[in-house]
Amino acid sequence: MTATTVTHHAPSPAELAAAHGLTVSGARPSLPRYVAQLWGRRHFVTAHATARMHATYSTARLGQVWHLVTPLLNAAVYYFIFGIVMKARHGVPDYLPFLITGVFVWDFIGSSVNAGTRAVHGNLGLVRALHFPRASLPVSTVVQLFQQLLVTMGALVVLLLAFGQTPGPAWLLAAPTLVLMAVFCTGCALVMARVGAKNPDVSQLMPFVLRTWMYSSGVMWSIDQMLGKDHLPHWVETALKLNPAAVYIDLMRFALIDGFKAASLPHHVWPIAVGWALLAGVGGFVYFWKAEEEYGRG
Repeated sequence: MTATTVTHHAPSPAELAAAHGLTVSGARPSLPRYVAQLWGRRHFVTAHATARMHATYSTARLGQVWHLVTPLLNAAVYYFIFGIVMKARHGVPDYLPFLITGVFVWDFIGSSVNAGTRAVHGNLGLVRALHFPRASLPVSTVVQLFQQLLVTMGALVVLLLAFGQTPGPAWLLAAPTLVLMAVFCTGCALVMARVGAKNPDVSQLMPFVLRTWMYSSGVMWSIDQMLGKDHLPHWVETALKLNPAAVYIDLMRFALIDGFKAASLPHHVWPIAVGWALLAGVGGFVYFWKAEEEYGRG
């Protein structure tokens, strides 16, 4: 009889890892698991946002007052240049409330996009030292700015009352507008965080991009008034009216300003606002998640 020789092969490292439940370090989890991990870090997100908010003006004598003073100073400059010199206030009822509301809302939108660009790249030490969902960083940035926005919204209400605006049921529409705007800005910050992580130089271009976006969003002037004066191509008019920043700014004006009527809003404005929030929020989150294992490398 011939003896049968049995050869035993040593298991490969991959087989050993699988047998003992080991996974690749930094591997991207599934989307549902990633959402669960991010939700589990919600306390870190809020604590990180709050700490950053308090540290922003910690060395300034006025401290957190600058959260309010900065947009007010911007509004004063825009009023002089656009309202007085360029006469953008003509034909716009309640121009000062119109302008201040636009500046306060835009400050949140523009700051969220700009800060998102540096959210990952500016925290490389933290990214490389600890394992956590990287989406926590851009999300905490938007949470910080949203906390600041809530403070400035309180001041905005006081200013609107001082300028003769009357509180009414429409003011309740400010709440869903804030929620939709926050979701939209979070999605934009996630997109820009991935772009900025790969291309840090993008942060140098963002001020020019955001300035162009601001001028086309009707922050300092009425889009309706401009469209009524100039015969622009239809696609330009549509782009201006459906511009997400303009949509959220005008919804806030409609909620808080007596002289801003529904006729100034685009048709189906609420579905448009929800659509932008879902597109940016869901799309931005998935876009950021797809590069999860790449952040902090290289």
